[in-house]
Amino acid sequence: MRTKREDIRNVAIIAHVDHGKTTLVDVLLKQSGTFRSNQVVQDRVMDSGDIERERGITILSKNTSVHYNGCKINIVDTPGHADFGGEVERVLKMVNGVVLVVDAFEGPMPQTRFVLRKALELDLPVVVCVNKMDRPEARCKEVVDEVLELFMELDASDEQLDSPFVFASARNGVATLDPDVPGTDMKCLFETIINHIPAPEGDKDAPLQSLITTIDYSEYVGRIGIGKIENGTIHVNDECSIVNIHDPEKNQKVKISKLYVYEGLERVEVKEASFGAIVAISGISDIHIGDTICSVENPEPLPFVKISEPTISMTFSVNDSPFAGTEGKFVTSRHLRDRLYKELNTDVSLRVEDTETTEAFKVSGRGELHLSILIETMRREGFEFQVAKPHVLFKEINGEKCEPMEKVYIDVPEEFVGSVIEKLGSRKGEMTDMYPSKGGYTRLVFSIPARGLIGYKNEFLTDTKGNGILNSVFSDYEPYKGEIAKRSQGSLIAFESGEAVAYGLFNAQDRGNLFIGAGVKVYAGMIVGKNSRADDMEVNVCKKKQLTNMRTSASDEALKLVPPIEMSLEQCLEFIADDELVEVTPQSLRMRKKILDSQQRKKARNRAQQAENND
Repeated sequence: MRTKREDIRNVAIIAHVDHGKTTLVDVLLKQSGTFRSNQVVQDRVMDSGDIERERGITILSKNTSVHYNGCKINIVDTPGHADFGGEVERVLKMVNGVVLVVDAFEGPMPQTRFVLRKALELDLPVVVCVNKMDRPEARCKEVVDEVLELFMELDASDEQLDSPFVFASARNGVATLDPDVPGTDMKCLFETIINHIPAPEGDKDAPLQSLITTIDYSEYVGRIGIGKIENGTIHVNDECSIVNIHDPEKNQKVKISKLYVYEGLERVEVKEASFGAIVAISGISDIHIGDTICSVENPEPLPFVKISEPTISMTFSVNDSPFAGTEGKFVTSRHLRDRLYKELNTDVSLRVEDTETTEAFKVSGRGELHLSILIETMRREGFEFQVAKPHVLFKEINGEKCEPMEKVYIDVPEEFVGSVIEKLGSRKGEMTDMYPSKGGYTRLVFSIPARGLIGYKNEFLTDTKGNGILNSVFSDYEPYKGEIAKRSQGSLIAFESGEAVAYGLFNAQDRGNLFIGAGVKVYAGMIVGKNSRADDMEVNVCKKKQLTNMRTSASDEALKLVPPIEMSLEQCLEFIADDELVEVTPQSLRMRKKILDSQQRKKARNRAQQAENND
């Protein structure tokens, strides 16, 4: 018989990036008594990864729980970036409702629409939390209207349109049901979650069914499957079957060796758990996202959401530069292949394919940020490799070549509107809307091919003098929009191998902007700067001043060098052309030509031009 477990609520916190999800989870943990009174707790405690803390973003969804008035609230903190949308899509299968966090000034943003659509499609109840109500420019009442408009645009049901609104300042730890009446704690948010999010429903005596929606990994116990028990009860040492709705052939018998539930930030070992609980199961080496753990007698798989396909790909290859193997710990193709395929265990949005050569692998993901986080993670683990320029993945639909399109929302001051429209127009962007935004900004909405955004973000920051805000979200596949003009600046390429010296750099800096300073080791074919013109140019940054025994009045003046531009990983990926690579090592990021020898490069360029003319 199906019953409800009133002692549990399962809820996901969803929002656009930087609207305060992780800070909200922090304050819920603190006010529920999860930490000791004298315990030192860092901010954004759920962002446990180094890269997450450095960048201030959530990359992986994470589970925690709090207790309030005898009810256990299991909370899933989700990423806000569109590139990690696959994380959000699958964890929504694990919860019975969502808390949608919206900034009290910015209002609904592109990712707000994406995550809310996913929640409404699964018919999940929504609690709307208008956060950052303490901002001086907060517009709580207008934001409520904007959220309701968004609900209507997404065809929400009458019940979903009646979603309760809570106004909060997560940073100050207060929440209220009326923005004009200040709150003193988060009590009303706790109570709204308990009253509005339904308790999990299931049959305790039915055969076991638990859908695995997240995979964690531990050096000690191996793979850990995390999911919600839909029906039945699970015990340690139970004999179970693993089945998968997308793989009818799969039916594997396994034994549950360890079982955990979440208490605060800890995984606590238990002997059994019943329906409605979110559990972590270890001891199964071949467990994957989308698998259902069932009773042996009734192996019935649960439906699992189809994760959105990747839209962008990159080639990862073994480092073959003159500096190969000098800085990295893992440098062979076997190391690279094993690490990339291991990532598939935990990242459902990623695809890895072998290529014709054993030295290179095609890696596809949801966006530049998705792949650059993987590159940065591998780099920190000691890997050394090369990556090529990102390319979008085309599809053939009804015999027509189609490409992924992005919906881009840009907020800029009035004076920069013209340059933004001009730049995006040249990248096949089509403006669909333009209206006054908040704080004296103008909101521009574009539909643009995903490949048109590759390499644009740095240009955008330069064009708007750092005042512009750009957000994008995948919209759909549309017919191919035609060729996009290549970058307007060429590369400055090192002429010979050696160490860059001030005299050589002084002569080279007249040609463009340099990426390196004095004392940096370079090799022939390495990119040391960007040319002020469209063509590539070779420069000799290792050239030393010829010494003579003659002196002139000006010969001993100090050479004034312009400080070099320090390129981040994302900037390198945006800058490189099709015939260039980024060399990634634990210590360095270098850009280089695919063909290092200048004579071979010229021959290859001539062959390409002849082939183009023949066509």
